[in-house]
Amino acid sequence: MTTMDDVARLAGVSTSTVSHVLNGTRKVNAETRLRVEEAIEQTGYRRNVVARALAAGRTNTVGLSISALTNPYFGSLVHAVERALSDAGYVLIVGDSHDEAESEKRVVDSLLGRKVDGMIVAPAAGSERASLPEIARAGTPLVLIDRGADIESDQVGPENESSAKALTDHLLDIGHTRVGVVRGLAGISSTTERFDGYVAALSDRGIDLDASLIVDGESNTEAAERGVYALMSSADRPTALVSMNNAMTIGTLKAIRRLGLSIPGDVAFVCYDDFEWSDLFEPKLTAAAQDVETIGATAVELLLRRIQGDDGAAQHIRVPTTFHHRNSCGCA
Repeated sequence: MTTMDDVARLAGVSTSTVSHVLNGTRKVNAETRLRVEEAIEQTGYRRNVVARALAAGRTNTVGLSISALTNPYFGSLVHAVERALSDAGYVLIVGDSHDEAESEKRVVDSLLGRKVDGMIVAPAAGSERASLPEIARAGTPLVLIDRGADIESDQVGPENESSAKALTDHLLDIGHTRVGVVRGLAGISSTTERFDGYVAALSDRGIDLDASLIVDGESNTEAAERGVYALMSSADRPTALVSMNNAMTIGTLKAIRRLGLSIPGDVAFVCYDDFEWSDLFEPKLTAAAQDVETIGATAVELLLRRIQGDDGAAQHIRVPTTFHHRNSCGCA
């Protein structure tokens, strides 16, 4: 491995002069700087950034544990986090938890082993018993993103319950009384909150919760497609549907197409999560859009404060969604 001493010998200067050229810690005359730069190029010398960072007590890296990177929403969220961290001079290391506690633990162990300066986690079901206590024991600054947990930590996510209620209210407002719901993965706070919003909307109208109208879509396309296909094949199918995330929305649309049904002619449809290309669908999807950029940037802002030593009370921040009224609901 080429060392700084090798560069110094080739350039005919001291090791300290090479260091000054590399780090800009002292003015070096132009001729000497040129010799050092040429020697660096000839030897292929690379600074050991990790070793230098560890010696300084920082690696300028942040770990992110998140599920289902193939989900468009999570892909956008990772991009928002990475951009905010890059602007602050940090490198992001991402691991996919696959929404499983054991996978998440492996991701967290790996990130902690890399001495990341902080962690951002979208907790899987069971995190409170496994990964999150481990991060706390390591003393690594932590922010939860998208989903919450019952721990003392900064948490940033979308406004779930009121947004899901608004979607369901809209279907009820236009006359539907049999409204089905495609519910997300059990054990995750966002699933509970969005379903609570659906239930609250029904309760406000005096409509009893009907278990036959609930599809457990497990926050993925395949489960949602199976469940919606079965629901919409029944004689007493709902006249409207609300899907609680965009992966399940894709599955819902697939099931409805397979059955030869139309939206909104046969079933009115609204969804939580918006796609960048939602208005390219026909019909265009009525949706609650999350502010991914704000969620990502806020999580990074909170984490950097903790990395810099802020020991104030944990903050729980909810970012409002935006209701996009299009024509899949049948009234636009």
